[in-house]
Amino acid sequence: MALERKIIETKQAPAVAPFLSQAVSFNNLIYLSGSLGVNPDTNKFVDGGVGPETKQALENIKNILEAGKSSIENIVKATVYLKDIKDYGVMNDVYKQYFTKNPPARTAFQVGNLPHNASVEIEVVAAVGNLKTSHSKL
Repeated sequence: MALERKIIETKQAPAVAPFLSQAVSFNNLIYLSGSLGVNPDTNKFVDGGVGPETKQALENIKNILEAGKSSIENIVKATVYLKDIKDYGVMNDVYKQYFTKNPPARTAFQVGNLPHNASVEIEVVAAVGNLKTSHSKL
């Protein structure tokens, strides 16, 4: 039996370079390419720095996940790349509005630079289907 991977594309998020996919679904997981704070209607970065860029990146992620029959609530892992770690608090202020209950595992760190001089880039892995959450506390 051949394994199947599905390429996810939507016009509700910015187009990516021809050698990239917005997302790939495999084995009930969706792997998203890094998302920037680019408005899909204008194909330009939103104004205002890391806060608005974080919000737009998360909206783009939400739209890609919906195109792949998933949702932002099904994200199991997020990685946040910041141009400047001093923006960590501002990014978190926006990020926590999207993950109010059962947030995903997450890593956030500063990088040397981001594509197109972006302030933030976010990549995620999400489950497809009905996700049941349980808690394990010792």
